[in-house]
Amino acid sequence: MSSLQIMALLSGMAGLGATIAATVSNEWKATSRASSVITATWVLQGLWNNCAGNAIGALHCRPHHTIFKLEGYIQACRGLMISAICLGFFGSTFALVGMKCTKIGGTDKNKARIACFAGVNFLLSGICSLSSCSLYAHRITSEFFDPMFVAQKYELGAALFIGWSGSILCILGGTMLCFSIAGSKSRSQANYIYKGTASHISSYPRGQTKLVTQRPPPDYSNSSRMQHFDKNVYV
Repeated sequence: MSSLQIMALLSGMAGLGATIAATVSNEWKATSRASSVITATWVLQGLWNNCAGNAIGALHCRPHHTIFKLEGYIQACRGLMISAICLGFFGSTFALVGMKCTKIGGTDKNKARIACFAGVNFLLSGICSLSSCSLYAHRITSEFFDPMFVAQKYELGAALFIGWSGSILCILGGTMLCFSIAGSKSRSQANYIYKGTASHISSYPRGQTKLVTQRPPPDYSNSSRMQHFDKNVYV
């Protein structure tokens, strides 16, 4: 089960890295470059900055002016992504402590609880990241396919796909951690039952063990009587 826990830790940490990369990225939504052939410019927007680029490669970004004038879904996505990063960080820390291959964390029972708590943190981190990216993508698609929306329309940015990948990795890592704890508990119960039956069998003191297959000593009284009878007959 230690190899499964190592895979879960690597998956969770990779998901945490992808979540951080998606959070700081400025390409959550972008104007279609195919529609900007004449001007050769496009606009990128993220959770923190608005950027404008051109075909030469120049990219100019400026942060959002104020939090209070931002739309509600952007603020919600900010909170969810920050929560996902915090939960993923705590999940990685507790997973290192609760793994069987590490020497910290106390007894096996305490390490199992810590590893289970780390798995729950990874699951919650993946759910937060998945919810944030899905909410942002739903807003983009609803505006893009709305015929009454006359403002600038955007397409899905690369940061959304990075965030979705990170959320899947976090959920996968948390699930593997929880399954590893379940497997270790079933094995410990099986060992306890085996030891209990063994102690019951070997409860007799040494030298006084009662053997089931031991045969009783033969009774020679009948045979001696028969020999005495035969002697009397021949006499």
